[in-house]
Amino acid sequence: MAMINDRALTAPTPNPETEVFFEAAEDGTLLIGRCLTTGKAFFFPRALSPFTLTDNVEWVEASGRGTIYTFSHMARAPEPFVIAYVELEEGPKMLTNIVDCDAETLKIGMAVNLVFKPSEDGPPIPMFTPA
Repeated sequence: MAMINDRALTAPTPNPETEVFFEAAEDGTLLIGRCLTTGKAFFFPRALSPFTLTDNVEWVEASGRGTIYTFSHMARAPEPFVIAYVELEEGPKMLTNIVDCDAETLKIGMAVNLVFKPSEDGPPIPMFTPA
């Protein structure tokens, strides 16, 4: 059994483009961008649409549900962890960690839910756990 538990997380450094994202994370909300020209959602937080390269974007609250698109268990790390791409219910894929689970039970396509994990002296970090 390879339980993936909490580990020390370095605090991210918000910048003007990501301040809104990290402020929402402090309130337990995951924000994603949506291009107002195409209607497509995107992640990672940024001021310009990756589809049109314009600032015609808005922040929207994500459901916090998704599925594992792919993952890798870093079993030999000093503090083992699972890194994954999670496909959010809204469409974009998010690079993240899967936590609070037995790594041996994870499967591609598995449903996951959002959890926020505290960082060292900074905003919480969005991660996922099996649903």
